[in-house]
Amino acid sequence: MRRLIYDWQLWAHDDQLAPLSFAPSDSLLFASGDSPSSSLPPDAALSGRLEERESEGATKMRVWIMLGGRGSGKTRAGAEWVRGIACGYDGAPRAAGGSRNESRREPPKRIALVGKTIHDVRTVMVEGVSGLLSVHPGYERPLYEPSKRRITWKNGAIAEMFSADEAEALRGPQFSHAWCDELAKWRNAEVAWDMLQFGLRLGDHPQVVVTTTPRPSAFLKKIMSDAATVTTQLATAGNALNLAPSFLTEMTRRYAGTTLGRQELLGEIVEDTAESLWRRSWIESSRIASPPEMRRVIVALDPPVTSTAQSDACGIVVAGLGVDGRAYVLADRTIQGRTPDVWAKAAIAAYDDFDADRMVAEVNQGGDLVLGVVHQFRKNLPVVKVRATRGKWVRAEPVASLYAEGRVVHVGRFDALEDQLVAFGIDGTVRGKSPDRADALVWAVTELLLSDGVKPGVRML
Repeated sequence: MRRLIYDWQLWAHDDQLAPLSFAPSDSLLFASGDSPSSSLPPDAALSGRLEERESEGATKMRVWIMLGGRGSGKTRAGAEWVRGIACGYDGAPRAAGGSRNESRREPPKRIALVGKTIHDVRTVMVEGVSGLLSVHPGYERPLYEPSKRRITWKNGAIAEMFSADEAEALRGPQFSHAWCDELAKWRNAEVAWDMLQFGLRLGDHPQVVVTTTPRPSAFLKKIMSDAATVTTQLATAGNALNLAPSFLTEMTRRYAGTTLGRQELLGEIVEDTAESLWRRSWIESSRIASPPEMRRVIVALDPPVTSTAQSDACGIVVAGLGVDGRAYVLADRTIQGRTPDVWAKAAIAAYDDFDADRMVAEVNQGGDLVLGVVHQFRKNLPVVKVRATRGKWVRAEPVASLYAEGRVVHVGRFDALEDQLVAFGIDGTVRGKSPDRADALVWAVTELLLSDGVKPGVRML
């Protein structure tokens, strides 16, 4: 029988308590036949480090990745891991009555907390319901200084907050440990990750914990395949006792057996479906950080039929034609459940932000009303009306072919848009819903690369 040492073990399920590729101490009993390929979590909090497996040819583990579905407890696990590292617990078991026999380690740890944005770090990793401040009891609660982006423990341990979008800020500081949240959502993830690795140079054995919803990101899979990485897969159902029963029931009813359900509920990395027009590998292989000089820039607008909270979103995508003849996706400004005046202003703002040349708007649903709404706020703004005369799949096919040829490039990451592209079904929907973002992108690329193409005709002899 295992002895419980840390709070997170009270809510963790059995397979999370059996680190199959580590052997930290005699205080835990491990299952037989364990192997690194089992990808179950190290009990990192026991000693503040990922221990080396006591076997010939072992590789010391540096990275622990937790792939978790929604509500699976991955954020809580990451916060508890940081707590154990910062407080320097030596793995001593609880004494009778719940007290701890604790000791402190020297020197104090320096920890990096890295999220997609500083807002994400603050609201999820630090201040969130499962964040760092919540997992500390009152007697060991650290000092939180949001203006300094810093957390300080009584023993001198320090955690600093960083945005992956500002990777250069990681150049210079040094750390013994790091917690990276939602790495699969980071823009230019490889740059931020590399900057962090160069800073992990304190202590005997620097380590990183990554908590993320799984996405078929080439970079994420690259880290997972490294010999120094251990991967844990966490399902939403495994944390059922801490979730509203109606939530789990409804999510299972809606998404069980679907691609989205496998990703968001089971914590699986789901590759492209066979019938999809787009492939993630096409998008990843052409992704860049900054665009070249643009010859033309347009804003494509795919308005919804209605304006309630449950309505389809208004697709707003900015794209440009580079001097090299390729199309560059510059921004996804899509908004959900807004009235026509709101999405019209959002489209005009995108037009101004990117100094666009014209706007392209589908008018099937609203006709000239779409132009009227836009011109209400900006007279004489050049708007090209486009009307869908073919099905969505037929319209999208030539655009997907341009992606396959490497003629469409994404400048940065657009997760919601890219998810729609790779889930675009043969019926022209994304899991039964209108592909608003994808529709806007199709209009944008069509206008840039296909509108002036040679059209079939009849030659008289």
